[in-house]
Amino acid sequence: MTDTEIKNIHEDLELLKRDMAVIKHILSEEGELTPQAKKRLEKARKTSINEYISNDELKKKLLK
Repeated sequence: MTDTEIKNIHEDLELLKRDMAVIKHILSEEGELTPQAKKRLEKARKTSINEYISNDELKKKLLK
């Protein structure tokens, strides 16, 4: 690897670290889920994986 590539990787990692810090901060401030979010989560957990469609199938439907 060249010095330039290593420098670019380092810069990317630094950006990722900052982004992760922001995400962690947001998540720590959020606290509880809203009642609506809890209902949607409960429904999603009860839904069988077989009822979902793949991303490829969804793309085909949307692009028709």
